[in-house]
Amino acid sequence: MTLNERINAFALLGEKIVNLSPQDLSEYSYRAQSQNQWFTEDNVTRAFSGISYMLSRVKLDQWLSKYPKLNPEVPKIVGIIMAGNIPLVGFHDLLCVLLSGHFAAIKTSSQDSFLIQLVINWLEEIEPRFKKNLEIRERLNEIDALIATGSDNTARYFEYYFKNHPKIIRKNRTSIAVLDGSETEDQLKALGNDIFWYFGLGCRNVSKIFVPQDYDPRKFFESIEVFSGISNHSKYCNNYDYHKSILLVNGTKHLDNGFLLWLPTDNLVSPISILHAHEYADKEEVNRIISVNENKLQCIIGNGYTSFGGGQLPEPWDYADNVDTLDFLSQL
Repeated sequence: MTLNERINAFALLGEKIVNLSPQDLSEYSYRAQSQNQWFTEDNVTRAFSGISYMLSRVKLDQWLSKYPKLNPEVPKIVGIIMAGNIPLVGFHDLLCVLLSGHFAAIKTSSQDSFLIQLVINWLEEIEPRFKKNLEIRERLNEIDALIATGSDNTARYFEYYFKNHPKIIRKNRTSIAVLDGSETEDQLKALGNDIFWYFGLGCRNVSKIFVPQDYDPRKFFESIEVFSGISNHSKYCNNYDYHKSILLVNGTKHLDNGFLLWLPTDNLVSPISILHAHEYADKEEVNRIISVNENKLQCIIGNGYTSFGGGQLPEPWDYADNVDTLDFLSQL
């Protein structure tokens, strides 16, 4: 296949996803939730919307125009180890490998195998020649390169086991928001998307918020009240009740709006239902913290950074861990 034919196939995939009916989305969400209880219909729908958002023909052409070497003479077998923390989180790696002209050997997560297989089926219906370019495998033997996403612990295993392979290995990351006190109600409500979408389980979810000294969080809490329904999800509610009880028993200073716990701390990563908070004296302090934690941050949300509500709507060229996947693939 030519690059243009591959682009056409993915653009058609985006159109198919846009035209999914509410009944289809409900059915697919039900199947996905049987594998992973965090995969609610809202979150599965958001994941599909995020994929279709990046698969417009205009965006694909704009993105790929910067890569002149996407038709390898000898395609390589690229192993993809996918995570399962949020729906279809491994799709972008699959997109990059197939657009680059290489063969994708896919190891799906047991937490998210149904949706990935579903999208692959659609892609092969649109362009049957892709059947020769990808395969779901239980073990990634006999591969030429690797793209793997996992925890810090699994990353050490990947580094050792695939030490002789060209690779991209992603570790734990999180995202932060930087407020200056001038935010509007709409901006703070949009920040709620960055915090609560996918229950905060993604690396693009905000787990820590930086606010000026003497910041009054009441406006923030009022703005995110529309997300109170998240506490109706049993697993989220269990996390909230558990962490609240620990804070109360230990006498730890915190704020509580009934579904989110605001915890002043220097720690970066927060558990589900907790938002870590840090009061800063000036922006230089924030910049120093960002610099020190550069390798642990995925997104920074705020005025002058990624727009409020934009954390979970990456463009195709917004690479995880800021590692250019297509450049890596074009060099194989």
